Amino acid sequence: MTITEPTEVDQPLSTAMRLGSRAEHEAAEGSLFMSELLAGRIGATGYTAYLLRLRLVYDALESTVREHLDDPHVAAVHDPALERLGAIDADLEHWAPGSSREVDSPAASAYAERVRAAGEWGGLLGAHHYTRYLGDLSGGQAIGRILDREHDLDGRGVAFYAFPGIPKPKPYKDAYRARLDALGTSPDDTRRVVDEVKVAFGLNQALFVELGRQIEDFRR
Repeated sequence: MTITEPTEVDQPLSTAMRLGSRAEHEAAEGSLFMSELLAGRIGATGYTAYLLRLRLVYDALESTVREHLDDPHVAAVHDPALERLGAIDADLEHWAPGSSREVDSPAASAYAERVRAAGEWGGLLGAHHYTRYLGDLSGGQAIGRILDREHDLDGRGVAFYAFPGIPKPKPYKDAYRARLDALGTSPDDTRRVVDEVKVAFGLNQALFVELGRQIEDFRR
């Protein structure tokens, strides 16, 4: 008797999203800019450039999510406690007080456009929601600690990584994944979501590649 191993799309949705995008996730994390940021070698100019790009992405994500709360895939993950736009603006006031919030970034603009287009179906939008916010609650916490330590911030300028409404990230992430799994997506829908998670990580990597082109200007 032959035992057939379950395919990726036969897994619970959150598992399929994690396993199916592992290569893209690792590629984004291994980018030059992120490596330098994690090593504490990115200065204020470089980090400001990063925040400005994130601002474009989160503005698109948070506005598009609010426009589609009637979709069950969006309703399952929406939580105002996750929203980052206000925190990004607060951090920008620390790193570049009074400066413009405009940025010329083809990578961030393409990312934001893809997020807005994902509103056509909540599963696609949920893929971007998952990629961004669960990343912020996971590896993002390490980035916040590194910035705080390397720049002697004492908690200033790192509001992006602080989630006052989520005191314990792990149980929150577990509950988030359980809500995704409870959607009971079909194999075809699961495949669409996983493919969009891969796209999201690719867009994130493109943003890092863009920043990496100016790495010499961004190093401390």
